[in-house]
Amino acid sequence: MVADLLLTGGAGFIGVNLVRWWLEHNEGDRIVVLDSMTYAGNLQSLDGILDDPRLEFVHGDIRDTELVERLLTDNKLDTIVHLAAESHVDRSIEGPDEFIDTNVVGTHSLLKAARNTWQQEGGSWKPHRFHHVSTDEVYGSLTSDDPAFEEETPYAPNSPYSASKAASDHLVRAYHHTFGLQVTTTNCSNNYGPYQFPEKLIPLMLMNILGGKPLPVYGDGMNIRDWLYVDDHCRGIELAIKSGVSGETYCIGGNNERTNIEIVRALCSMVQNRIEGNQDLKDRFPNSPASSGSSNEELITYVKDRPGHDLRYAINAEKASRELGYRPAETFESGFGRTVDWYLENETWWTAVMDGTYKDWIETNYESR
Repeated sequence: MVADLLLTGGAGFIGVNLVRWWLEHNEGDRIVVLDSMTYAGNLQSLDGILDDPRLEFVHGDIRDTELVERLLTDNKLDTIVHLAAESHVDRSIEGPDEFIDTNVVGTHSLLKAARNTWQQEGGSWKPHRFHHVSTDEVYGSLTSDDPAFEEETPYAPNSPYSASKAASDHLVRAYHHTFGLQVTTTNCSNNYGPYQFPEKLIPLMLMNILGGKPLPVYGDGMNIRDWLYVDDHCRGIELAIKSGVSGETYCIGGNNERTNIEIVRALCSMVQNRIEGNQDLKDRFPNSPASSGSSNEELITYVKDRPGHDLRYAINAEKASRELGYRPAETFESGFGRTVDWYLENETWWTAVMDGTYKDWIETNYESR
């Protein structure tokens, strides 16, 4: 199936990985990336493919309905993959307004643009698909003994972030049932992998281990998440778009439930093993305890828990497996190993993100084109 995509949020973590995945696995497709370039958007993450004739980048806001309609019409796009979202729970607690504006108002703007463009006079529709990427957090929190989330789990969001995503899910569902928009939705577990902005747990802990900084763990560290390698998520999105039934939701997970403290200790150990016996890494990261023969776990520090911290998320991906043929390719060990190695090999990327110099790269390498 050949598709021409509008991919929102394509300069963010999951977005850039999906752009790379899609171009690699769908040779005949074109992608228009629409991104407003908030703090988490980084065109440097698309370095090496920005000149691909199948890819066009547009700096713009999903709330600009006229812009979206123009992009859909002028480029004859038949698929929207909606990834653009404010996604950091801590930021949603500090300032919920942005999350409502982007995740709720922005999603509605996209739905309006899709309907205005693809629905014809008389009510018939041009061939199309609107795919909405959501989160397992809309389902609330599980105890350690509860069965994993599945597509029929009642919604019970507990943070402004998850509430805004729940609202967007409902809007997508409503546009399908009321107007006939052809939609699919995927609710994923915690993603990790290359190009993730270092405010999230895994890249933050990695950067701190390498820099010899404290590793702040909320509460007792026993909160549980299901960890999904980003390429596995990209595979699940592609399967849902190509094989999913319109109006259906599919839960995409990694089959990797781990406590936060397990994740931190695993990262400490992986970095320890890579630095020990490697003089180049010791020279590059002299502040990491492993570089001087100490244990990286000495950096672990327990801090006050955040408000409303959900205990456990877990995904039952049986429906996606049965109906789409989805299965994660990465195990806990392989996915985390690939992630650690990528960050060790791409120090220039994450140092530029952390000190803000990636913006200079964009001005020099992109905006001058």
